[in-house]
This record gives sequence, structure tokens and C-alpha cells, in this order.
Amino acid sequence: MKLQLKTFFLPLLALAILATSCRKEEVVFEQAPEEETLVAGSVVANLMQRTAMNDGSNDNIIDNANCFNVELPVTVIANGQELVINTTDDYEAIEIIFDDSDDDNDTLEIIFPITIIFSDFSQTTINNISELQNFANDCNGENQYDDDIECLDFQYPITASFFNTNNEIINTVTFTNDFMLFDFIDEIDEDDLITIGFPITVVLQDNTEITISNFTELETTINAYAESCDEDDDNDYNDDDCDNCSPVELVNILTSCNSWIVDKLERNDNDYDDLYDGYTFQFYEEGTVYAYYLGTTYNGTWSTNGSENDITVTINITGLPYCNNDWVLHEIQQYSGETKVDLRVGGEDRLRYESTCN
Repeated sequence: MKLQLKTFFLPLLALAILATSCRKEEVVFEQAPEEETLVAGSVVANLMQRTAMNDGSNDNIIDNANCFNVELPVTVIANGQELVINTTDDYEAIEIIFDDSDDDNDTLEIIFPITIIFSDFSQTTINNISELQNFANDCNGENQYDDDIECLDFQYPITASFFNTNNEIINTVTFTNDFMLFDFIDEIDEDDLITIGFPITVVLQDNTEITISNFTELETTINAYAESCDEDDDNDYNDDDCDNCSPVELVNILTSCNSWIVDKLERNDNDYDDLYDGYTFQFYEEGTVYAYYLGTTYNGTWSTNGSENDITVTINITGLPYCNNDWVLHEIQQYSGETKVDLRVGGEDRLRYESTCN
């Protein structure tokens, strides 16, 4: 009887094992939509990688090179003042020192060794200024064409599903920065297929956000905006100071503080920094401005119009002639608790207001 039962169950056991084995080797097949498929070497893959490239021009105030960045933190000495640059926001500290006077020769010393990061995110160690200059000489010159696309950026995170040519899902990955996306595209093989989790968002240089639904839209959008802005691939750190300025922003900044002082004043290339020492200024939205000094009040008017790097600020205060002019807004600096509004005309007239209200 035991022998008969054993003989009866052996075929059933074999069938069960076979069924289990078959289930283990089952593969989920999913057809990737044609407009959501990223192929190695395709036009859209190239455009995505160029958009995700490391932009080497944002720290030109340090290295004068468009094709690589200096890895942070880095220690520099700007006009004799030692600074530790921890984030990209700290580049402003160097510019503030350089902008403090128009009559000196600005110098920057880098404390070596440093690491530089190229457009493809590869890195190398630099031990002295000669080595740094050799790499800088290999970069394209100021405002010359380069491969990286700077006029729009991806908004992260972005997810992607990895297929093979049989439309089998291999993996799903999430990108949280340009390096991850660049490296992923760089490693795609010819027989790999990638789908992106659309919709995704790209952000233009003016912070306009565009929603993208598929690769066709993405290719069209990148091509449309790739050269829509000034990439600022030059070593003039002052030429873009008011790219995003507006009269509304200026009014909000000036009227939100009731205690401005004259931090810098030059007329006809003569220095009058101390002329209005002790005066405080208060600006109002309706266009009036008052200056106060030792119990005396000076009345005046002010107005502003224009956009970006062409904003005129007209000031007329009775009794304070050196403040009065049709100024051009050069820069608004906000750093380390201080706000500075820099007004200029040509290369000889300058008025800079400072406050500690923010």
C-alpha cells in the first residue's frame, strides 16, 4: 500500500516542481510607448545630456575658465581678505570685495591644492596656479560656443524605467541631480531602451516652468530655448548683475527698510563717501524720499522705470545735490544680513545705499 501511494504521488510532485519552475522564469513584458522611448545616441538623448552637463562658467570669478568648476569648499584670498567659499552663493562675497572700490586692482589668490570638475563631471587635482592655467587654456574663449546648454534646467527628481530590446523591464531609477542623469545617459548601450516618467518639468533661465509630456516635446523645447539666453561665458562678473532685476523688486527692497545710509558716493570720478556720513534715508512707494541728519529733514522725490540691466532710478532731494541724478541700477546685493543698492552713471558717478534691515 505504501508503495502504491509513493508511485501515485511521484508524477504529481514532478508536475508541481515543473509548474513552480515555470512560474519563477516568467518575465513581465510591457510595451514602451514610442514617444516615451529614449535610445542611445538619439538626438533627444544628446540634448538631455548637454542640458545636464556641468556648467563651468558660474565660478569664473575664481578660475576664469568656462569648461570646469573648482570643487567647493575652496579657500581664496580676495584683495588681501581670506574667504572660505562653501557654496555657490559665496561667490557673491568675492564680488562684494571687488566692488568695494573702483580705484584698486582686484586680485584673487587660490589656496592649493584644489579639485576641478569638468563638463562631464570627471575630476582632477590641481596643485598650483600653473597647472590651473594649463587646463584653463584648453577651454573655449569667452562667449564662444560650447556643448553645454545653460538656458534651461531639469527639475528633479526624474524617474526612468530601463528596458531591453525585448521590452523587458530591467530596473527603475530616480535621478536627483544633473550628474546622475548625465552619467546614466552616458552609460546607455545601443540595445537598451529607456522610458522617462513623464510629465517632467524644465525651468528656463527666467524661472519660467514648462511641463513636458513626452520625448518629442522635450526635444522641441530644448531646441527652442537652447540659445534663448546669455550664457554669461565670460570673465566679466559685473555684466550680469541685474539680469533679473525689476522696478518692482527695487521698490519693495527700498521701501521695506526705513534706514538707508550712503555707503559709496562718487561724482565726476571724485570720492565723496564721507559727504553724507550720518545721514539716513527713507524711501516711500508713492515716490517720496526723506533724508534725516541731526534733526534736519530733507525732502525729495524718486522714481524708477525700465527692466533688467536698463533700469533708471531718478533721485531729486532738495539740499543734497550729490545724491541727485538719473541713475542706472547696477546691482542689488543681499549677503550676510546686508543689502546694497548700487546706482551708477557711466564710469564716473556712483551712489550706493546700504541697509541691515534684511
